Amino acid sequence: MFASVADAHVSIVSGSAVANTTQVVTFGVGHGCSGADTYSVQIEIPSTVTSIRPMASDFGRAAVQTNAAGAVTSVTWQKSDADALPGDTGYYELRVRLRPPNAPFTTVYFRAHQTCRSATGALTTVDWVGLPTDTAPDGGTAPEPAAALNLVPARLPGWNQYTVTSAIANLATFFSDALIVWRSTAAYSVNPNTRTLITSTPGVTALTALSPSDSIWVRY
Repeated sequence: MFASVADAHVSIVSGSAVANTTQVVTFGVGHGCSGADTYSVQIEIPSTVTSIRPMASDFGRAAVQTNAAGAVTSVTWQKSDADALPGDTGYYELRVRLRPPNAPFTTVYFRAHQTCRSATGALTTVDWVGLPTDTAPDGGTAPEPAAALNLVPARLPGWNQYTVTSAIANLATFFSDALIVWRSTAAYSVNPNTRTLITSTPGVTALTALSPSDSIWVRY
């Protein structure tokens, strides 16, 4: 096998996950590799993610790899040769039931390795392993991005109060489904009509970022 930068992407398509709660997370595989069909996908499991239970897919049953302590370190789905398509025409979803860490307003990254098989049987692999802190080496390119799972706190319909534990520069990352977010006299919403009301209301300013220890009220 050899590495190939492809018009592909292994990403999480099920949205944000609730911290410290067992739930199903879906990885979407949008494309194969340079015209070849996706043949197998390996997802590395971070040590902070537990209760791993992969689900069967178009690739069949998943294989689970563990370490000496019995913790799951990766999950791999692989097609049979008979099920491999002659070209890059398929979209795939791979699901894992898991429990993310108790760390709301943070992001967990899953490194993935996508192997594709051409009509002639040739294999190519794309590694989706890059983190936001990675930089491109001199004369090279940064690695393809790992799948990102944004963690949110548990909530109820209506108003919820939280204390932020780390800085949040892009509020849409964690509050895309919130009706409105308040910190003191500043407010934020992804809804453009609500944003207009925020900026036109006397005494209210637009909330653009959050700092550690900020106390906020969020309405869902």
